Amino acid sequence: MVKEKVLDLANKISRTKRGSRNEIKQGDPEYQILEPIVTEPMAEVALCLALRKPLSAQEVAQQCGKSEEETAKLLWQVAMVGAAFVNEIDGVDKYWIDVWVPGHMEMIVNNKELIQKFPQLGAAFDAFGKKKGPLAAGNIPVGSGPMRVIPIQTAIDGETRSASYEEVSKYLNDNSLFSLSDCACRTSREAMGEGCGHLKEDMCIQMGHAAEYYIRTGRGRKITREDAFEVIRKAEENGLMHSMPNFDGSGETHAICNCCGCGCFALRLAGMWQNPDMVRSNYVVKIDAEQCVACGECVEVCPTNALKLGQKLCEISPAKTAKRDLPHDTHWGPDKWNPDYRTNKQVVLDGGTSPCKAECPAHIGIQGYIKLAAQGKYREALELIKRENPFPAVCGRICPKKCESDCTRGDIDHPVAIDEIKKFIAQQDLDAKTRFIPEIKHSHDNKIAIIGSGPAGLSCAYFLAIEGYQVTVFEKQTALGGMLTLGIPSYRLEKEVINAEIEVLRALGVTFRCGVEVGKDISLSELRGQEYQAFYLAIGAQAGRRLGLIGEDAVGVSTGVDFLRKVNLGETDNLDGKVVVIGGGNVAIDVARTATRVGASTVDLFTLESLDQMPAHVEEVEEALSEEISINNSWGPKRIITHDGKVTGVAFAKCLSVLDEEGKFAPRFDEQTTTLVEADHVLISVGQAMDWGNLLTDSRLELNPNLTVQADPDTFQTHEADIFVGGDVLTGPQFAIDAIAHGKEGAISIHRYVQHGQSLVLGRIKRDYRSFDKDKLNLDGFDNTPRQALDHVDGKESKQTFRDLRGTFTQEQVQQETERCLGCGVAVADEFMCIGCGACTTKCQFDAISLVRAYDADGADLRTVKKVIIKHALKRKVKIAVNAPIKRIKALMTD
Repeated sequence: MVKEKVLDLANKISRTKRGSRNEIKQGDPEYQILEPIVTEPMAEVALCLALRKPLSAQEVAQQCGKSEEETAKLLWQVAMVGAAFVNEIDGVDKYWIDVWVPGHMEMIVNNKELIQKFPQLGAAFDAFGKKKGPLAAGNIPVGSGPMRVIPIQTAIDGETRSASYEEVSKYLNDNSLFSLSDCACRTSREAMGEGCGHLKEDMCIQMGHAAEYYIRTGRGRKITREDAFEVIRKAEENGLMHSMPNFDGSGETHAICNCCGCGCFALRLAGMWQNPDMVRSNYVVKIDAEQCVACGECVEVCPTNALKLGQKLCEISPAKTAKRDLPHDTHWGPDKWNPDYRTNKQVVLDGGTSPCKAECPAHIGIQGYIKLAAQGKYREALELIKRENPFPAVCGRICPKKCESDCTRGDIDHPVAIDEIKKFIAQQDLDAKTRFIPEIKHSHDNKIAIIGSGPAGLSCAYFLAIEGYQVTVFEKQTALGGMLTLGIPSYRLEKEVINAEIEVLRALGVTFRCGVEVGKDISLSELRGQEYQAFYLAIGAQAGRRLGLIGEDAVGVSTGVDFLRKVNLGETDNLDGKVVVIGGGNVAIDVARTATRVGASTVDLFTLESLDQMPAHVEEVEEALSEEISINNSWGPKRIITHDGKVTGVAFAKCLSVLDEEGKFAPRFDEQTTTLVEADHVLISVGQAMDWGNLLTDSRLELNPNLTVQADPDTFQTHEADIFVGGDVLTGPQFAIDAIAHGKEGAISIHRYVQHGQSLVLGRIKRDYRSFDKDKLNLDGFDNTPRQALDHVDGKESKQTFRDLRGTFTQEQVQQETERCLGCGVAVADEFMCIGCGACTTKCQFDAISLVRAYDADGADLRTVKKVIIKHALKRKVKIAVNAPIKRIKALMTD
């Protein structure tokens, strides 16, 4: 049954009349947001209120025919639910109504009790924006929308044409009463289960009469001006920007919001309807391409996707840029909108960006830290790396260098020595005095369990700890680090390096429980009983694969993974006699070189692949050869020879090819060409496998044939909602840097999962960084400065020790090598989509981004804005009519 008085009130606030063309009806969000919370008697007194004209209960009582006492009681109820403002004026409570947005919609959903009881209030607020957004597209001139971006002040300080009404400090200094409340937009998103991961708490600042209302009705808490400035600072530090109600008149507002483009309903006008004019400030972004290093920090923080990464280097035949349509003079219907703006944010232009950024699994801002290192800003360079990779010192020693493999410089002479530069920078992390420990952003009581302390688990723990979660890492071994510690020899990655970077996690408050095997010593169910709210399974591929050969069970035969684990745990320190290693990857090389160091008289490595096809990194192969390890290519094992249950040798056949015509693993052998190799020990290193133990007992997780876990490829959530996975258990054996990247994404998912009403996908950036086509580049004219290199390590010396004898670049070498970087990526701005918030400027460390004034609007007044909008809309109609034939002709000519 329709509440007629409530429907009348919805029309009154909307300034429409029942029966008119624009009347509010039962199904409209304006009625739907009032219906659950406003009674007919409440609506009756509210109908006597006026727009922004304060009235006392006595004055309203005279109009509605009720007693002053009853009227006062009902008016207070109306104010409490958010359908009216109330302030004490001259010692008397006075009430008035305002506009829907920004106004009653925010006030209603910011009543914590009501939004919990009636989540449909959030849906109504959302629906109101979806109803009004299409109507506003193109029809609102800059500075005349109900909300308006106010630039981050540091972005315009010193800008000669700035005005005080464009400075956040002006509004805070002009007021003396402040309150702090939840964000109404995020509250609504949360109520609908569509949160973007940016949480609602303590986001919006109210001032003056709005602050009084929020404090008195419990919507916000009173804060000082100093508190308000601190809220602004933290918001900017966390990548947020500011907007404010815009109908109070030039230089006036009653609130400052700290917004994100993926949650804010006002910014949705720019993102969804591609209508930035309605919310933009007077400023637009400008990028100094010479200073820009394409680190991507600005791209990921931009609320409207106005920034993307592109290329700086010239093309041989550059394509012409098509001129885009604008709503100023074009019909702006659904074909121009972007309804999926919360899931389809692009980080690169169609042509791609620098290969180093794209090929790095963690998408580190490589150009950025190279530039900082070139400037001697090693601390800042370390900080930039650790925004994506918590373990740069580790990766500097074991990274597969995918960034170098595709480095544009390699098409001229030799790739930039990116890994050595990173290793130099990361040396600071090994010294407690210079170690970078990030600031913890928030404080959450949620307990998170990480199962496994390898690179994926530690990375997830690191990023969750920065978000302020209570993180415990469970490790079944006595040592932390997973395969970093137990699967990689110390001569490549010394334990002191791993431990130094793990100390950062301890400093962040992460708890470690070693010697605890989940599934054996404690179950997932028991951990849930201890109030752990989410789990990240990252146990790695701990088991070595076998080949199913005859004789594989003989004494003296082991997998390479088991061998390395025992050596690293100190359980094996002597391996005398002749050793045969089977395999051709990096792990096989590690196994062979380790065998040399624990007493083997000879080490022969046999691999199916030819020398140039071996999956092991070329540098590792060269180091193995220098240590007198014999590498025998194109041989495949057929059986293991034994005597009295102990290995004595291995029979091999010549391998003719490893892959079939479709590129699948299908080795072919010449069975007539064979060899028999004597062996006292055989170490099979042909891959790794999962060993789940009892971890998944009573679990609903589903496994693939190779025992990896089935999980969402973007969120890493499994069939059990509170369990997420990453690293080898998700993908099969990969590199540490891949696992580290998984850890960060896992942390993002877990943060969203444990917070009420947050979506795992909405507003989440898909980091689809793609490299440009290097064949299209003009690379003429660059110098041929030689690549810096470290002195070669003498194999005869290195094979005698487990110490890492590889050196580190000197500072002079770093300076020379950083100069070789071509700086081939650059950020590119879409000035139309830019709303002039300045969030990008807070993330740029290179003075490459600035805001410049492009408009001259100083705010709107509710009393006069309607005329301004009508005038603008009429002019736009004329432009559309004039330009339509011209555009049709141009389109035909293009076709």
